[in-house]
Amino acid sequence: MRPTHILLAVLVTAVWGVNFVVIEVGLDHFPPLLFSALRFLVAALPAVFFVGRPKVAWKWLVGVGLTLGVAKFGLLFIGMDAGMPAGLSSLVLQIQAVFTALIAFAVLGERPARIRVVGMAVALAGIAVAAVHEGASGPLTAFGLTVAAAACWGVSNVLTRKAAPPDALNFMVWVSTVPILPLVGLSLLFEGPSRDLDALRSLDWQGVGIIVYVAWVTTVFGFGVWGYLLRRHPASTVAPFSLLVPVFGMSSAALFLDESVGALQWCAAALLVGGVALASLPPRRRTPAAPPAPASYADEVIPEPSSRA
Repeated sequence: MRPTHILLAVLVTAVWGVNFVVIEVGLDHFPPLLFSALRFLVAALPAVFFVGRPKVAWKWLVGVGLTLGVAKFGLLFIGMDAGMPAGLSSLVLQIQAVFTALIAFAVLGERPARIRVVGMAVALAGIAVAAVHEGASGPLTAFGLTVAAAACWGVSNVLTRKAAPPDALNFMVWVSTVPILPLVGLSLLFEGPSRDLDALRSLDWQGVGIIVYVAWVTTVFGFGVWGYLLRRHPASTVAPFSLLVPVFGMSSAALFLDESVGALQWCAAALLVGGVALASLPPRRRTPAAPPAPASYADEVIPEPSSRA
């Protein structure tokens, strides 16, 4: 990768890592489901009028929109609103790589290589350590919701792989149109119209900035640049940069939210990031055996003349 592309990859992971801090602050302004709906509303409009419709079937747009937009982000925002720390959320969500591999094996028949199985086991051990820490110091239900969000992310990854969109940016913009109405409906049902109206009436410049960041910076800019890099480099070269997301997430949470990182969290981070790194390794290609070279005229066995007269 060229140095400018490496800087772009690091910038995107930094944007995505800091996003967890922005979400944490945003949850002080909006109910979680309404917050998620506003994120996708602003990400979709007006961008959807300036990018062409992706060349994929509608079923993939709807499927990814529901699993990623409604399920994954809905569960994540509810979990963080219920007490899941921002830094730990950025770490735990990386287990999506394990869920992606497991679902791809079950649905697509993609059998993971042995090194990836080892990596998934190590990552799951990291999740277990993080669960022990959260069970002792925080709400375990919020932790479970975040793990469920990672599972939904894995489902959306497999659906995206099946869709195989040629352009990641316009695909993401059109996917963002799907969850808006379902999230608004769920918010009205579970969070209540009065709570939603109060949040919208008290909208200030900080709230506007938060929505713009999570919609345009992390979604439109982040996925647009990531798709640009994936079109120019192999996925095995670009994907490992995503391991920097929890690094930026935990460090920014410690810096801006004063979240402490204990020994168990560092242990969980090492296991989970290391396991995901192993699970992300491309399978070793076996070199096919070369076919035997045809015999030359000099190699041919010339039968001896018969001794018979």
